[in-house]
Parts: sequence; C-alpha cells; structure tokens
Amino acid sequence: MITIKNEYITAVFSELGAELKSVQYGGREYIWNSDAKYWAESSPILFPICSRLKDDEYILDGKAYPMGMHGFAKKSLFEAESAGKDNVTFLLKSNKETLKSYPFSFELRIKYLLEGKKLRVLYEVKNLSEKEMYFSIGAHEGYFCPEGIEEYDIVFDKKTTLKASVLENKLLGDKKLTVIENGDVLPLKNKYFEIDALIFKNIDFSGLKLRKKDGLREIRVCFNGFPYLLLWTKCGAPYICIEPWCGITDNINTDKNIKTKEGINSIAPNDIWTIEHSFEILK
Repeated sequence: MITIKNEYITAVFSELGAELKSVQYGGREYIWNSDAKYWAESSPILFPICSRLKDDEYILDGKAYPMGMHGFAKKSLFEAESAGKDNVTFLLKSNKETLKSYPFSFELRIKYLLEGKKLRVLYEVKNLSEKEMYFSIGAHEGYFCPEGIEEYDIVFDKKTTLKASVLENKLLGDKKLTVIENGDVLPLKNKYFEIDALIFKNIDFSGLKLRKKDGLREIRVCFNGFPYLLLWTKCGAPYICIEPWCGITDNINTDKNIKTKEGINSIAPNDIWTIEHSFEILK
C-alpha cells in the first residue's frame, strides 16, 4: 500500500489495479472499504474497456479477442513510477499477458494528486504500437454512505433531463427510463439498483454533488470531457459508485467490431491521450 497526504486528506492506494482504497478527512472515511459482503473492490480503473462486451469478446481486423468485464487493468500490478508526499503516479505497461487479449503496445499512467480537500485523478494512455489503438477508460469510485444511500441525494451542476438506458441480458437495449426531468436533484433509492446500474449517455453536465439529506456530509465530483455517467451499488449496500466513463457497455445488436464500437477512443501511433476527473470533500 502507498499513502499520500496533505494538511487535510490522507489517501491510500494499492499497486494492484492502481486502486484507491481509502480517503480520510476529519476522522471520516469517504471511500468504500471493499467489504466482500457487498463488493470486494473500492475504486477499480476500467481499461481497455468499460463494462461488458457481448460474449466477452471483440473483433479487431477480423480476429476475435477475449476480454472480461471492465478489462484487465483492475487485475494488473502497476508500478509506482513516482511518489511524493501528496502525489503518486502508477504505470502499467503492455506485456505478454495483456497482448493475448489486447494486441497493442501501450503505457497507462494513473496519477493521483492532492490539492487542498480535492483528489485529482489524471489518466494518460500512450500508444507504443505501429497502428491505431482502440480503447475505453473509466472511473468506478465507491463513495461510503454509512447511513445507507437513501439518506443521500445526487445534486447535479445544472438542471437536466436524464434517461437511463435499460439493460437487456446485461447489454444495452433501446429502451430508456426517465429518472429526472428538468431537475437538478436525484434522491437515491435502492430500487434503482435492483437490476443493475443507472446508465446515462451523452450527459450535458460535468459535475455533481453527493449530499446527505441533513447536509452534514457532502462531496463534489467533477468529470469534464466524460460522455457517460453511471451510478451503481448493490441493493442495501452503504456506498454509491459515481462512475464517469469514456466508453460504454456493448449494445445487444453489436457486430463486436471494436473500431466502430460506441464510445470507443482511438490514438495514433506514439500519441498520448489524457483526461482527468476529481472529487472534493465539502463536508
């Protein structure tokens, strides 16, 4: 485990998956504790896909490759490339194992940086292949809600209408469910997660707050540039995952071609792709 801290926050990370395991401020824990009773993870990095592929495979240039849910980064051992008192950078390089399911040479860096009561998470993907590289990437932080999620609201940065894409056999169908219409507050309810997640596509905002109804606990999550947002928990569990993604679950009608997959990103040889998100403790 690697610990970084500043005058406000202490954050702990595992080199397995470059996963954030704990954020403490003022004697409070803000990240889910990985209790396997509900969910044995806390904040996995999703790469090189987000969510599920149809039949757990994709096709590249006529060849099928296996790829499990959320990709392999979360199960990979990262190198702590550099670390300071208030920051750490993790590095994952392509290797014999990754090349079996993902035929690209790459470097994936995840940098965590404390700034006041904020934790910034910076993603950098470098294509070391001699061909165009295709990928998705996403965050999956589980935020601790010790009193249960129904004591909390999601407060969006602006009024919006959100229609959740409905899953069919764990893949995206065409049906949508209106969750909020021209509003900015979504009271969390366990019933939303009886099937799986709330999946929002083409979002028109770049931040939100997770706020306890009595106002005594509050964080703000920012994710400018991420086109997809998911909310997820196991029913009855005391955490909510707020997941900005650059990628999305396969559609039930997919042809499995990764080059034309919805939400896929691409990088030219030797180019670098970057994005970041953050969360800030307000109370």
